[in-house]
Amino acid sequence: MTPKICVVITAYNAEDTIGDAVRSALEQPEVAEAVVVDDASTDRSAEAAQDAAAGDARLIVLRNDSNQGPAAGRNRAIAASRSPFLAVLDADDFLLPGRFSRLLAYEGWDLIADNIAFVPADMAQAFDPTRLPGSETRVFELDLAGFVEGNMGKRGETRGELGFLKPLMSRAFLERHALRYDESLRLGEDFDFYVRMLARGAKFLVTNECGYAARVRENSLSGRHGTKDLGALMTAASAHLDDQSVPRAANSAMRRHRNQIRDRYLLRRFLDIKAQDGLGAAFGFSIKPPRNFMPIASGILRDKLRAQKQPAAPVTNTLRLLLRPED
Repeated sequence: MTPKICVVITAYNAEDTIGDAVRSALEQPEVAEAVVVDDASTDRSAEAAQDAAAGDARLIVLRNDSNQGPAAGRNRAIAASRSPFLAVLDADDFLLPGRFSRLLAYEGWDLIADNIAFVPADMAQAFDPTRLPGSETRVFELDLAGFVEGNMGKRGETRGELGFLKPLMSRAFLERHALRYDESLRLGEDFDFYVRMLARGAKFLVTNECGYAARVRENSLSGRHGTKDLGALMTAASAHLDDQSVPRAANSAMRRHRNQIRDRYLLRRFLDIKAQDGLGAAFGFSIKPPRNFMPIASGILRDKLRAQKQPAAPVTNTLRLLLRPED
C-alpha cells in the first residue's frame, strides 16, 4: 500500500514520551509523514523525536519560537504536509500496531476513529495490546447530536469522553470546507474541530477495535487549564449555536453542552474573584446578572458534597478502554 497518512504530533516538554509516539507512528507502513511541532519546549523534545526516528526521512520537525498551543501547532503541521489523510497523535501517547491498516479498510467516511486504551504511565513500557479485553467488532456512525451528547457528563460528572477520540481525517473534506483548528482554544480544540466538521456534513465512523494508547499521568497538561481557557471554550460553544450549518436536530444537545460549559466557567470565575478580591466581590459577581447565582451555588454545593465522600481510587492506576464492550 502506498503511504498516504500524515501523523501530526505537537509537543511541549515531552522529552520523556515523544520517542514512543514517533516510533509508533513510523512503524505504521501507511504513514508517509510524521510532523512534529515543538511548541517552544524548554527540554529536548525535538531532539528526542529525531533520535527516535533514527534518520527516517519521513519525520519533519518544526519548532515554534513561542508557545502557541496545540491548535496552532496542528495547523502548522497540516500546512507543512501533503498527505491525503491526517491523524493527530498526542506526544504522551502511542499508536498500536496495525492501526491504520484496520481503519483504511473501511470506506465512505470523512473521519474514522477507533477505541482508546488509557494506560497508566508506569505500565506503558510493558503494555501488551494483545491482552486487552476482546469483543465482537462493531462499527457505528456518530452524528453531531450523538457526539455532543457524548461530551456531556452525567449527573455528578464534569464531562463525557468522546472528545478524546483521535480520528483519521480526510484532508479533502477540510480543504473543501476551509476548516482548520481554532487557535484561540487551548481546551476542547479537538471537540470544536470535530463539531465544525460534523456541522458541515462529515461522516464520522467509530469502531470499537483498539488502535490508540493514551498514557495517563497525574500532571498531564489537560488537567492544568485555567479560567481563561474555559471561557474561550464557552465562546466557541456559543458560536456553534449561531452556525447556520448546524442541523436543527443537534441544537438541543449543543445548547445543553454550552450551558454545562458556562456553568463550569461561572463557578471557576467566582472562585477566582473570591481569591483575588474577597467574598463580597465574588457574591456581587454571582448575582449580576441574577441568572449567575443558581449554577454557582449548585457548583459550590456539589463540590462540598464531593469533598465529604470517601475519595475514589486514582484513575491513573487502572487500565481501561474509552469504549467499553457493553457500550
